[in-house]
Formats: sequence, C-alpha cells, structure tokens
Amino acid sequence: MARPRKPLLSRERIVDTARALVDAEGLAAVSTRRLAAELGVSGPSLYNHFRTKDQILEAVADSVSAQVDLSMFEAADGRDWRTALHDWAVSYRAALTRHPNIVPVLARGPGRRPAGLRLADAVFGAMVDAGWPAAQATSIGALMRYFIMGSALGSFAGGFVDDEAAYDPADYPHLGQAHLLADRQQVIDERAFEAGIQALLDGLTQQYERVAAQRL
Repeated sequence: MARPRKPLLSRERIVDTARALVDAEGLAAVSTRRLAAELGVSGPSLYNHFRTKDQILEAVADSVSAQVDLSMFEAADGRDWRTALHDWAVSYRAALTRHPNIVPVLARGPGRRPAGLRLADAVFGAMVDAGWPAAQATSIGALMRYFIMGSALGSFAGGFVDDEAAYDPADYPHLGQAHLLADRQQVIDERAFEAGIQALLDGLTQQYERVAAQRL
C-alpha cells in the first residue's frame, strides 16, 4: 500500500496554522521552529514562502482583514454612506473579535497588505463617491479604524472580576453590581459598540449636512 502523502506546504497552510496558533496562544507563540513542528516540516522549508516571522504575522493579519465584508461599498449595493459605514464596522469588529490577538499587528496600519489596502480603498472611495471631500473621507476612515480597533483590544465588561467583595461600597459606592458584568460580557460590549457607532454616525451626519449646505 502506498504511503499517504503529506499535504503540500503552501502559503495558505502556513498562514492558517499561524493564525490558529495566534488565536490560541498569542503573538509570542509564533516562531518558525514552532510553525514547522505544527506543520510537520523542516524549518528551512518555511523560507520558501516567508523570509521572517514578521512576514508571517503580516500575512495572518491580512487574512483577518480579508474576512471583513466590503460588499456594502459596491456601487450596485444601494446602501447609503451611513448605513454602509455601520454595516462595515459591525463586520470589521466581528472579524477582530474572532481573532483578538492579531489586533496589535493590524493596528499598525495596512502597510503593503493587499486585503488591508483594499479595505482602506473601499471605505475612502465610498465616502468620496457619497460627496465627502477627500480630506474628510480620510478622517472618517481613520476615526472609524480607531474606534473599531479600540473596541477589539479588550472587553470593558470582562475587565471586572466576579467577586462582590472586590467592590466595597465604602470605597466604590456606585459599583455594587460590577461583579455581575463579566457574566454579561458579550451583551454589554455589543451594546456599548452599537451606542458608540451610532453616536459617531450621528456626528458625521451633522457634518455631512453642513458640507452639503456649503455646496448650495
């Protein structure tokens, strides 16, 4: 009987394995030696696809950017700019929530990463097409990224311990229910994100109306 062939090593296999490792153990867990062991190959074989660990992490980050839905920015989609920004932000946060450990790499900016650049291009192009001046369209892309990235760096609700004794009313008279927050982490964090994104969009809508009025 013929021996089963090992799957061919490819960039996709390396990135998928590295992403799973980052998800499970964090950025520090990734090394060429560890990845080679996980893939069942020799370390030097990775260099046929990636020269450095940083290149691997950049590719992992880009694979997460590629998970973000951009269809709302297509001309044929029909969503107005505000709805499109909202739906994109929700999709972006969902991708980061699935892979929170890679956020510090994504936060550096898109660099030369293709999916990251497509994302930036889609947002900027849609805002300009909607009538925003280029400078303000750039600012919108920046502020949305700040907000979305920040929301993915940690959980507000998850930052409180579930020990009631930690919140002595003599010291913290308004935190009597804080020990309950961690159990409702997902609901609280999603509600806070939605409140924040709506507040941002309300402010942008007011700016947009002023821009439109200046053109009359």
